[in-house]
Amino acid sequence: MVAAAFYDLEGTLISTNLVHALYFFSKNQQGLWQSVVKTANTIFNVPAFFVADQYNRRVFNDMLFKHYKGESEDRLRYLSEEIFEDVLKPNIFPGAPELLAKSRSLGLRQVIVTGAVDIMVRKLMDYLKVDDYVANRLEFVNGRATGRLLPPILASATKASWIRTYAEREAINLNDSYAYTDSMSDLPMLSVVGHPAVVNPDRRLRVTALHHDWPILDLK
Repeated sequence: MVAAAFYDLEGTLISTNLVHALYFFSKNQQGLWQSVVKTANTIFNVPAFFVADQYNRRVFNDMLFKHYKGESEDRLRYLSEEIFEDVLKPNIFPGAPELLAKSRSLGLRQVIVTGAVDIMVRKLMDYLKVDDYVANRLEFVNGRATGRLLPPILASATKASWIRTYAEREAINLNDSYAYTDSMSDLPMLSVVGHPAVVNPDRRLRVTALHHDWPILDLK
Protein backbone atom coordinates (compact mmCIF):
# COMPACT_ATOMS: atom_id res chain seq x y z
CA MET A 1 0.00 0.00 0.00
CA VAL A 2 1.14 3.54 -0.71
CA ALA A 3 1.08 6.42 1.76
CA ALA A 4 0.03 10.03 1.32
CA ALA A 5 0.56 13.50 2.71
CA PHE A 6 -2.70 15.37 3.30
CA TYR A 7 -2.57 19.16 3.56
CA ASP A 8 -4.99 21.83 4.63
CA LEU A 9 -4.52 24.89 2.40
CA GLU A 10 -5.41 28.27 3.94
CA GLY A 11 -3.06 29.15 6.78
CA THR A 12 -1.05 25.99 6.14
CA LEU A 13 0.45 26.34 2.66
CA ILE A 14 -0.77 29.87 1.88
CA SER A 15 -1.32 32.87 4.14
CA THR A 16 -4.73 33.85 2.74
CA ASN A 17 -8.12 32.59 3.89
CA LEU A 18 -11.67 32.28 2.56
CA VAL A 19 -12.52 35.88 3.49
CA HIS A 20 -9.68 37.18 1.30
CA ALA A 21 -11.21 35.38 -1.70
CA LEU A 22 -14.67 36.79 -0.95
CA TYR A 23 -13.19 40.29 -0.65
CA PHE A 24 -11.48 39.90 -4.03
CA PHE A 25 -14.71 38.89 -5.76
CA SER A 26 -16.62 41.63 -3.94
CA LYS A 27 -14.40 44.41 -5.21
CA ASN A 28 -14.41 43.02 -8.76
CA GLN A 29 -18.13 43.20 -9.47
CA GLN A 30 -19.41 44.25 -12.90
CA GLY A 31 -19.98 47.90 -12.14
CA LEU A 32 -18.46 50.39 -9.70
CA TRP A 33 -21.57 50.75 -7.52
CA GLN A 34 -22.00 46.99 -7.19
CA SER A 35 -18.33 46.69 -6.22
CA VAL A 36 -18.61 49.42 -3.57
CA VAL A 37 -21.77 47.93 -2.01
CA LYS A 38 -20.48 44.34 -2.06
CA THR A 39 -17.07 45.32 -0.67
CA ALA A 40 -18.61 47.38 2.13
CA ASN A 41 -20.90 44.49 3.03
CA THR A 42 -17.98 42.07 3.16
CA ILE A 43 -15.92 44.37 5.39
CA PHE A 44 -18.92 44.95 7.67
CA ASN A 45 -19.28 41.17 8.16
CA VAL A 46 -15.62 40.42 8.93
CA PRO A 47 -16.12 40.50 12.75
CA ALA A 48 -19.07 38.10 12.42
CA PHE A 49 -16.99 35.80 10.22
CA PHE A 50 -14.25 35.78 12.86
CA VAL A 51 -16.64 34.92 15.69
CA ALA A 52 -18.33 32.18 13.63
CA ASP A 53 -14.98 30.66 12.70
CA GLN A 54 -13.97 30.49 16.35
CA TYR A 55 -17.31 28.94 17.27
CA ASN A 56 -17.87 26.39 14.50
CA ARG A 57 -16.29 26.02 11.06
CA ARG A 58 -19.54 24.70 9.55
CA VAL A 59 -21.42 27.81 10.75
CA PHE A 60 -18.63 29.97 9.34
CA ASN A 61 -18.95 28.27 5.93
CA ASP A 62 -22.72 28.74 5.88
CA MET A 63 -22.36 32.46 6.67
CA LEU A 64 -19.55 33.16 4.24
CA PHE A 65 -20.77 31.32 1.16
CA LYS A 66 -24.21 32.95 1.36
CA HIS A 67 -22.41 36.08 0.17
CA TYR A 68 -21.81 34.43 -3.21
CA LYS A 69 -25.55 34.22 -3.88
CA GLY A 70 -26.38 35.56 -7.32
CA GLU A 71 -22.80 35.50 -8.60
CA SER A 72 -22.38 34.34 -12.19
CA GLU A 73 -20.58 31.01 -12.56
CA ASP A 74 -18.88 32.25 -15.73
CA ARG A 75 -17.60 35.39 -14.00
CA LEU A 76 -16.30 33.43 -11.00
CA ARG A 77 -14.39 31.16 -13.36
CA TYR A 78 -13.05 34.17 -15.26
CA LEU A 79 -11.89 35.90 -12.07
CA SER A 80 -10.26 32.71 -10.78
CA GLU A 81 -7.35 33.41 -13.14
CA GLU A 82 -6.82 36.81 -11.52
CA ILE A 83 -7.24 35.55 -7.98
CA PHE A 84 -4.49 33.02 -8.58
CA GLU A 85 -2.05 35.61 -9.92
CA ASP A 86 -2.96 38.49 -7.57
CA VAL A 87 -3.94 36.77 -4.32
CA LEU A 88 -2.99 33.10 -4.06
CA LYS A 89 0.38 32.74 -5.79
CA PRO A 90 2.02 35.74 -4.03
CA ASN A 91 0.88 34.40 -0.65
CA ILE A 92 2.30 30.89 -0.82
CA PHE A 93 4.38 30.48 2.33
CA PRO A 94 8.12 30.46 1.51
CA GLY A 95 8.58 27.04 3.09
CA ALA A 96 5.60 25.38 1.40
CA PRO A 97 7.31 24.36 -1.89
CA GLU A 98 10.18 22.81 0.09
CA LEU A 99 7.78 20.83 2.28
CA LEU A 100 5.90 19.55 -0.76
CA ALA A 101 9.14 18.66 -2.56
CA LYS A 102 10.54 16.78 0.43
CA SER A 103 7.27 14.92 0.93
CA ARG A 104 7.16 14.05 -2.76
CA SER A 105 10.74 12.74 -2.63
CA LEU A 106 9.66 10.25 0.04
CA GLY A 107 7.18 8.78 -2.42
CA LEU A 108 4.11 10.17 -0.66
CA ARG A 109 1.05 11.04 -2.71
CA GLN A 110 0.35 14.77 -2.37
CA VAL A 111 -3.29 15.54 -1.51
CA ILE A 112 -4.81 18.89 -0.51
CA VAL A 113 -8.06 18.93 1.45
CA THR A 114 -9.48 22.45 1.54
CA GLY A 115 -12.65 24.28 2.46
CA ALA A 116 -12.04 26.77 -0.35
CA VAL A 117 -14.17 26.65 -3.50
CA ASP A 118 -12.82 24.45 -6.29
CA ILE A 119 -13.21 27.20 -8.91
CA MET A 120 -10.85 29.46 -6.97
CA VAL A 121 -8.03 27.00 -6.27
CA ARG A 122 -7.88 24.83 -9.39
CA LYS A 123 -5.01 26.76 -10.95
CA LEU A 124 -3.13 26.84 -7.65
CA MET A 125 -3.38 23.05 -7.43
CA ASP A 126 -1.76 22.76 -10.87
CA TYR A 127 0.94 25.23 -9.85
CA LEU A 128 1.77 23.27 -6.67
CA LYS A 129 1.84 20.03 -8.71
CA VAL A 130 -0.24 18.08 -6.20
CA ASP A 131 -1.47 14.62 -7.16
CA ASP A 132 -5.04 15.14 -6.00
CA TYR A 133 -7.23 17.60 -4.15
CA VAL A 134 -10.75 18.07 -2.89
CA ALA A 135 -12.48 21.40 -2.33
CA ASN A 136 -15.94 22.75 -1.63
CA ARG A 137 -18.29 23.29 -4.56
CA LEU A 138 -20.80 26.08 -4.91
CA GLU A 139 -24.30 25.17 -6.02
CA PHE A 140 -25.36 26.89 -9.25
CA VAL A 141 -28.85 27.13 -10.72
CA ASN A 142 -29.22 28.59 -14.22
CA GLY A 143 -25.63 29.77 -14.05
CA ARG A 144 -26.02 31.68 -10.76
CA ALA A 145 -24.73 30.74 -7.32
CA THR A 146 -27.44 29.94 -4.79
CA GLY A 147 -25.23 30.76 -1.81
CA ARG A 148 -25.14 27.11 -0.77
CA LEU A 149 -22.45 24.45 -1.00
CA LEU A 150 -22.92 21.01 -2.51
CA PRO A 151 -22.25 18.11 -0.11
CA PRO A 152 -19.92 16.98 1.25
CA ILE A 153 -19.13 20.30 2.91
CA LEU A 154 -15.47 20.10 3.81
CA ALA A 155 -14.88 21.32 7.34
CA SER A 156 -13.64 19.76 10.57
CA ALA A 157 -14.80 16.15 10.88
CA THR A 158 -15.95 16.00 7.26
CA LYS A 159 -12.34 16.35 6.13
CA ALA A 160 -11.40 13.32 8.20
CA SER A 161 -14.30 11.32 6.75
CA TRP A 162 -13.25 12.26 3.23
CA ILE A 163 -9.65 11.18 3.93
CA ARG A 164 -10.80 7.80 5.22
CA THR A 165 -12.99 7.22 2.16
CA TYR A 166 -10.23 8.38 -0.18
CA ALA A 167 -7.66 6.13 1.50
CA GLU A 168 -9.92 3.10 1.20
CA ARG A 169 -10.62 3.81 -2.47
CA GLU A 170 -6.97 4.46 -3.36
CA ALA A 171 -5.48 1.72 -1.14
CA ILE A 172 -3.55 4.24 0.97
CA ASN A 173 -2.09 3.20 4.30
CA LEU A 174 -3.17 5.89 6.75
CA ASN A 175 -0.81 4.64 9.47
CA ASP A 176 2.11 5.55 7.19
CA SER A 177 0.52 8.79 6.01
CA TYR A 178 1.01 12.41 7.10
CA ALA A 179 -1.33 15.33 7.68
CA TYR A 180 -0.56 19.04 7.99
CA THR A 181 -2.80 21.85 9.21
CA ASP A 182 -2.71 25.16 11.09
CA SER A 183 -6.11 25.06 12.79
CA MET A 184 -7.59 23.32 15.79
CA SER A 185 -10.76 22.81 13.75
CA ASP A 186 -8.80 20.26 11.68
CA LEU A 187 -7.91 18.10 14.68
CA PRO A 188 -10.06 15.23 13.28
CA MET A 189 -7.96 15.33 10.11
CA LEU A 190 -4.77 14.95 12.14
CA SER A 191 -6.23 12.08 14.13
CA VAL A 192 -6.73 9.73 11.17
CA VAL A 193 -3.06 9.51 10.12
CA GLY A 194 -0.02 7.98 11.74
CA HIS A 195 2.10 11.10 11.35
CA PRO A 196 0.25 14.33 12.24
CA ALA A 197 2.11 17.64 12.07
CA VAL A 198 1.04 21.21 12.68
CA VAL A 199 2.03 24.19 10.55
CA ASN A 200 1.99 27.81 11.72
CA PRO A 201 -0.49 26.62 14.40
CA ASP A 202 -3.03 28.68 16.28
CA ARG A 203 -2.60 28.79 20.05
CA ARG A 204 -4.88 25.88 20.91
CA LEU A 205 -3.37 23.63 18.25
CA ARG A 206 0.17 24.48 19.38
CA VAL A 207 -0.70 23.42 22.94
CA THR A 208 -2.22 20.19 21.62
CA ALA A 209 0.84 19.50 19.45
CA LEU A 210 3.20 20.04 22.38
CA HIS A 211 1.09 17.72 24.54
CA HIS A 212 1.24 14.93 21.93
CA ASP A 213 4.82 15.67 20.85
CA TRP A 214 3.79 16.35 17.24
CA PRO A 215 6.17 18.22 14.94
CA ILE A 216 5.54 21.98 14.74
CA LEU A 217 6.57 23.56 11.44
CA ASP A 218 6.93 27.22 10.53
CA LEU A 219 6.65 27.75 6.78
CA LYS A 220 6.65 31.55 7.04
